[in-house]
Amino acid sequence: MSIRTSLKKVLPPISITEQEALDAGDVWIESSIYQGKPDMAALRSLPQGTLTADEQAFLDGPVVELINMVDDYALSNEDHIPQPVIDFLCKNKFFSMIIPKKFGGLEFSPYANSTIVATIAVASGAIAVTVMVPNSLGPGELLMHYGTEEQQNYWLPRLSVGTDIPCFALTGPEAGSDAGSIPDAGIVCKGMHNGEEVLGLRVSWDKRYITLAPIATVLGLAFKVFDPEQLLGDELELGITCALLPKSHAGVELGNRHDPMGVRFYNGTTRGQDVFIPMEFIIGGQKNIGRGWQMLVSCLGAGRGISLPAMGVATAQSAFKSTVEYSFVREQFGVPIGRFEGIQEKIADIAGKTFLLEAMRVLTTEGLGEGIKPSVVTAIAKYHMTELGRDVMNQAMDVQAGKAIQKGPQNTLSNGYQSLPIAITVEGANILTRNLMIFGQGAMRCHPYLKEMVDLIHSEDQAADAPFNKVLAKTVWFSIKNALRSTVNSYLPFLRSADSQLAEVKPYEQRLNSISAKLAPLADLSLLVLGGDLKKAELLSARLGDVMSYSYAAMATIRFYEQRVSNREEAKPYFDYAMQWSLAQAEQAIVNFVNNFPHGPTRILMRTLTNTYTSSVSGISDDLVRELSTAAMQDSSIKAELTHLVKIKAGDGNDINAQAFLAKHAVLPILSKVQKALRAHPVVPFISFEHAVNKMLEAEQITQDEHTALLSYNEKRKLSVRVDEFTFDLELVDVNGQPIVETQSDAA
Repeated sequence: MSIRTSLKKVLPPISITEQEALDAGDVWIESSIYQGKPDMAALRSLPQGTLTADEQAFLDGPVVELINMVDDYALSNEDHIPQPVIDFLCKNKFFSMIIPKKFGGLEFSPYANSTIVATIAVASGAIAVTVMVPNSLGPGELLMHYGTEEQQNYWLPRLSVGTDIPCFALTGPEAGSDAGSIPDAGIVCKGMHNGEEVLGLRVSWDKRYITLAPIATVLGLAFKVFDPEQLLGDELELGITCALLPKSHAGVELGNRHDPMGVRFYNGTTRGQDVFIPMEFIIGGQKNIGRGWQMLVSCLGAGRGISLPAMGVATAQSAFKSTVEYSFVREQFGVPIGRFEGIQEKIADIAGKTFLLEAMRVLTTEGLGEGIKPSVVTAIAKYHMTELGRDVMNQAMDVQAGKAIQKGPQNTLSNGYQSLPIAITVEGANILTRNLMIFGQGAMRCHPYLKEMVDLIHSEDQAADAPFNKVLAKTVWFSIKNALRSTVNSYLPFLRSADSQLAEVKPYEQRLNSISAKLAPLADLSLLVLGGDLKKAELLSARLGDVMSYSYAAMATIRFYEQRVSNREEAKPYFDYAMQWSLAQAEQAIVNFVNNFPHGPTRILMRTLTNTYTSSVSGISDDLVRELSTAAMQDSSIKAELTHLVKIKAGDGNDINAQAFLAKHAVLPILSKVQKALRAHPVVPFISFEHAVNKMLEAEQITQDEHTALLSYNEKRKLSVRVDEFTFDLELVDVNGQPIVETQSDAA
C-alpha cells in the first residue's frame, strides 16, 4: 500500500463547501509570513492607495453633507432613518460605490470605499451600515461577477441610483456560522410565470438578521436546490444556489424588523413558502445552479476586508481624538488627567493601536485595489481590526468615565460603544474567524505544497501516487529548510536580515523575520503530528493564526511608517508602540502554542528549533508609555493623520472638545504664568477660575489680552467637561437649562 493510499484512509474527507471555501480568493503577502520569509520587497513596492479627484470630491461633498444631515443621538431615539436621508443616499449613489460606471455606478477603489464608510461610521454607525451593505457582499457584487448580461443591464443601473434597494439573505434560525447547512430549499419543477409554463424552482425559506431587508425592493436569496423528478439530470442534490427576487414577486415576505442593540439601521427577516421562481431569477441563469457557495465565499473574501475593518478604524479614531483632547483639558488635583500614569497607560494603548489600525486599513485596501482577493488577509483584517476597535473604545470609556456613560448629543463614545458587538458578530463571527478560518485557510493556501498534496491524497486517480511522491519530497525539503532557518534566527540573532533604510525600523524588521521563521516549522510539525485533527484543535490553530495576524499587522505598520506619515519624528513613539505590541503578541502566541502542544517529544523539538524555553516575552516599557501618552496630547501632524476620518460638525461633541483642546494649547504659556503667580500670591478664597483671573487682572499680574484669552479658554473648557442634561421627563436641555425639542426628522 502506497503512502498516499495510507494517508487517504486516515485523513478526514473535505466536504464540497470546505473545498470551495479553501479554493476561494487569492494568496498574497501572508503566504510569505507562513513560509518563514516575510516578503518586505513586495510590501514596499505595492502602489500606494490614493483618492482620485472624483473620490475626494465625493468625500468632501456628499459625504460631508450627509454627516451634517444626521444627528445620531436623535436617530437612536427614533424608530426609522428619516426618508430624506434614505433619498439622499439613493440620489447621490452611496449604494453604488462598487458598481462600474458603465452601469451608472461610482466604481470607487477599495481604499476610497473604506475611507468613505469609516468617515460615515464616525458620525453614525446606523448610516454607515446602511451604506456599507450594498457595497459589500450582496446582489450588486454577485451580479457584477456572475450575472448574465441581461441581469446586469437591468439590475445594476437600478441599484446604482437607488431605484431598487438590495438585501441578501443567507443566515437563518438553523444556519448561522455553519452557513453551508442552510435548510432553505428550492425544488426543480414547472410553474406559471408571466402567463406561461416555464421550468423553475419552488422555493421555501426562513431567514433572519438580514440587513436592509425591511426596506429592500429586491431580495438576494441563498438556498439549496433539489431535483427529485430529475428534470435537469441524474443528480438529486444540486447544491447552494443564489437567486434574485423582486419584493413584488408573489409569496415574498419582507418588512419585519429586528432591533440590533438599538442601532437604527434596518435589519430583519424574510420568509417564503413554496414560492415559484423561473430559472431567469437565478444569478447567472440556470447554469449557476449549485455554484452559490463558491460565488459567496469568493465575493466575501474581498468585501470582508473593507467595510467592517473600516468601522473598527472609525471607532478607534473617534475614541482616540476625543479621549486625548478630553484628557488634556480635564483637570483633577490641579493637573490634566492625562498626566496621571494610570491614564497614560490607557492613552498610550489607544494611540498605538489607532496607529496600527490605520496602517492595517491602508495596506489591506491597497492590496484589494490591485485586484487581489486575499481571503486569509481579509479574515485577519475583519477579526483583528474589529477587536482592536473594541479594545480602543473600552479604554476610552475607562478614561472618560462619567462623561462617557451619560448619553446625549455631546457624548462622542456612547453610540459607537453600543454598536461594537454588531461589527464583531457579522460577516463571520469573530470566534469562528480566529479559531477556524485564519490558520485553517492559511495553512492550506499559504503552504506551497500542502493543498496540492491534499488534493492528490483524495484523488481517485490510480496514477496519483507518482506526482504525490514528488510533492511529498518537496514538502519534506521545505520543512527541513524551515527548521534550519528557524534555528539560525533563534540562536544567531546577529544573522537576522533587514532591508529597511531607516535605522529605527531595522531591529523590528529583524524581529519580525525571526518570528516568521519560527512559525514555519511550528506549522509543519503540527500538520505532521496532528494531521486532520489540527482543525479540531481550535486553541492551537488560533494561536498559529495569531502569529500570522500580528506579523501581518507589523508589516502594515512598517509600510505605513516608512511611506505614509508626514513627520516620522512625531510618529516614532506611535510606531514604536504599535510594533512592540504586535510583535509581543506574536511571540506570546508562539510561547502559548508550544507550551500547550499535546505531544511531548514534538514539544521538545519545537522548543529546540525556536529557542522557546521560557514564557517571558518582552513588553512595552513605562518610558514608552509616558512618551507616547504625552505626544498624543499634542496638536501634531500625526494626531491629525490618525483622526482624519472625524469630520467635525459645528457644535457637536467633537467640535466642543477640539475647541477646548486648541484653546488650552494656545494659552499654555499664560496658564504657566498664572500658576507661578498664584503660588507666589494665592487668591483667597479661590472661588473660581474666573474670580482668580479677575483678581490677577486687578493686580496687574496679567494683561487685558491675557485675561480675555484665559476667560475664552475657560468657557470652552467648561463646555468640554460638561455632560448632557435632561428634564425629569428626559427632555434635552441646553447650557442654560432650557428644553431643546428637535428630532432627527427635523434635522434631516
